[in-house]
Amino acid sequence: MAPRRAWMEPSRTGQGDWLLTAGGRWDLEAAGGLARELDGLRAERDAGPQAPVRLDLSRLDALDTAGAYLAARLAGRLEREGHAVAVEVRPEHAALFDAVRGSVGGPDAEAGAEERPHPILDMLERTGRATAGFWREALDLLAFLGLVTVTFLRILRRPSRLRLRSVMFHVEQTGLNALPILGLLSFLIGVVMAFQGADQLQRFGAELFVVNLLGISILRELGVLMTAIIVAGRSGSAFTAQIGTMKVNQEVDAIGTLGLDPVELLVVPRALALMITLPLLAFYANLMGLLGGAVMSYVTLDITMGQFIRQLQSAVSIYTFAAGIVKAPVFALVIAMVGCYEGLKVSGSAESVGTLTTKSVVESIFLVIVIDALFSVLFSFLGV
Repeated sequence: MAPRRAWMEPSRTGQGDWLLTAGGRWDLEAAGGLARELDGLRAERDAGPQAPVRLDLSRLDALDTAGAYLAARLAGRLEREGHAVAVEVRPEHAALFDAVRGSVGGPDAEAGAEERPHPILDMLERTGRATAGFWREALDLLAFLGLVTVTFLRILRRPSRLRLRSVMFHVEQTGLNALPILGLLSFLIGVVMAFQGADQLQRFGAELFVVNLLGISILRELGVLMTAIIVAGRSGSAFTAQIGTMKVNQEVDAIGTLGLDPVELLVVPRALALMITLPLLAFYANLMGLLGGAVMSYVTLDITMGQFIRQLQSAVSIYTFAAGIVKAPVFALVIAMVGCYEGLKVSGSAESVGTLTTKSVVESIFLVIVIDALFSVLFSFLGV
């Protein structure tokens, strides 16, 4: 004789409990009709509010995942309605029912899922989490800066530990190979500034002061700032990607296993190379920016190269140039430190490399602009 189809019979016990006895085959085939039957069961209506419920599954002929899900959902719904639910299940079905009930969740699972946090509270929570994360990141970066500084000092005591070949390799990668793109962008920035300045100053008959505008803005601010931003996007991201890929391939762990210092081997050569190249790149960017401005001044204002140079000499001094170029080593250290720090944070996935590479570029540019603002405040205080 074939087993009966799935069924559920409610009844009352002598102790006042509401007994739900299940039998038949609780499987996927019977799930549709069984779900409608279970949804129609209401303990408040048939047994009274907060009446204890016994769910007897010991008479089931068969139980699969679909049937276990329906039973677990019924038990969870009754618990959320305030009933104490006791479940009896056959030993061979216990493991499946417990696993499904654990995935469905306890009595507060659906209630918690249905709750929607208040928009303002949700915004405050996200703001708090972001603020706490920002300070943790700042403290970690500060600790990494201390580690890099200690490693630098250790190398100064024993210069033979410095890998000059690695430093020169990164000087070529971060400096020499960056000249074309940096020169083109700096030239175009000078062209744009000269054109915009000429358009405004011509209204007052002060065309010659375009040279003053170009000299002060490029030598003091824009030259080194644009250089740092370009280097952060080009070299800082490369540092993160290179070290991150080594981390994914467990090469960094192998370096530590061999008794070598990853900071000394990977971070210091990159930081030192960038501190050498960024001031030189900033000087090159200044020249190309002024050249672009001189070309545009000649085209739009008929200012010859000789006039441009004479006016530039009277408009700027060595302090103007020094106020810009002194920022370059600081920017370089920040870019290299952030790029290497994020690279060392990469976990064992390729996705992590891409995420932290993007993060390193954003952090580097943010810190460069913040430090540039601090330099401006300091120079204003010193009267430079």
